[in-house]
Amino acid sequence: MTKKEIVKTICDRANHEKLIPKHSLTQLATKEIVQWTFEAIIATLVQEGRIELRNFGVFEVKQRRPRKARNPRTGDPVNVEAKNVVTFQPGKMMEEQVKKSTKIAEVKKKKPRKSKADKAAARSAEPKTAPAPIAEPSANGNGTVPTETASVPAVVSTVTKSAVEPVTSDAPAAT
Repeated sequence: MTKKEIVKTICDRANHEKLIPKHSLTQLATKEIVQWTFEAIIATLVQEGRIELRNFGVFEVKQRRPRKARNPRTGDPVNVEAKNVVTFQPGKMMEEQVKKSTKIAEVKKKKPRKSKADKAAARSAEPKTAPAPIAEPSANGNGTVPTETASVPAVVSTVTKSAVEPVTSDAPAAT
């Protein structure tokens, strides 16, 4: 959900529930209120380092210690300086509602990256095959390219003006 969607949801709900005179809360005014809320949260975190929103959760600034890391490209050791990070601990009400929710958002999992050695091993393990012939119109004009197979049904590509359609036959192709 984006900030724009949050603004629309709040504006629609406020106007629907008649908390204020009908249609007097515009999306522009709601956007300002939402922005002020975010700014207040950020200002409190900067000044005090912690903000607790009952039944929602706790935002807190924590300091990460300096550490040694490794550059993933070169493998060289790198010193990472100490830095402040914002953490969030959800409140009980939020956790309970999320737990009993039947709809779970699907999270796309990233495929693990293969190392260069794994890629090279996979390439060497693949059977080497010749590329398939490109279908070109033949001298007799039927647009077929013969394939060389002994016991497997022949597969011939027919070229038309609109598309290439594979055609199979049970007889071996003539060469």
